[in-house]
Amino acid sequence: MKATEFEGRIVHVVGGSMGIGLAIAKRAAQLGSHVVVFARRRGPLEQAVAEIGGARKAATQKVAYRQLDVIDPVHVRKVMDDTVEELGAPDVLINCAGGAQPRRFEEISFEQFDATMRVNVYGSWNTVQALLPHMKPRGGYIVNTSSLAGLMGVFGYTDYCTSKFALVGFSEALRSELKPHSIAVSVLCPPDTDTPGLESENETKPEETRAIAAGAKLMSADAV
Repeated sequence: MKATEFEGRIVHVVGGSMGIGLAIAKRAAQLGSHVVVFARRRGPLEQAVAEIGGARKAATQKVAYRQLDVIDPVHVRKVMDDTVEELGAPDVLINCAGGAQPRRFEEISFEQFDATMRVNVYGSWNTVQALLPHMKPRGGYIVNTSSLAGLMGVFGYTDYCTSKFALVGFSEALRSELKPHSIAVSVLCPPDTDTPGLESENETKPEETRAIAAGAKLMSADAV
């Protein structure tokens, strides 16, 4: 979609309370879209809505939030169905929910691996599956956020890379299936980005991972 095509559109940003998701939500508001952000915690959501509202192109644009746990498919479907009924079906779905806890493979428990896959992969699967019936009659645009770590393996990120590689494959297959319905699918693969999530990752990074990242320049969420 071109920037001029966001005027009056409805944009759903999952994981939109902070970081890249929040930056995207504010940009969509600047371009004239109605924006709904989804995340688990009410406090950050309320703050995000205040920031997005302040970025609106016009006061008539709707800005709202919904609490959402992306790993629960029944909950996701209920929240999305209710949101569509109240605010309308999205023209654009941005999936930004995700997280990482870098460690050496042998230090990653099955529980951590399972949690990473549930949030990073199942989360996008669940939101697309819930919203697709509402989007198919009108067409639209879906963006799933992977990572450069979804294109190349990175020391200390075995579980995260697994999940982000999976998102690339999911998105490529989905793109071909949805093309006849005028729904485009893209994959966002940002590098290290200056976000609260990265601050959390730094708490568990192996020294080798820190050394790899030391030579790379951080992007801002706005730049992404």
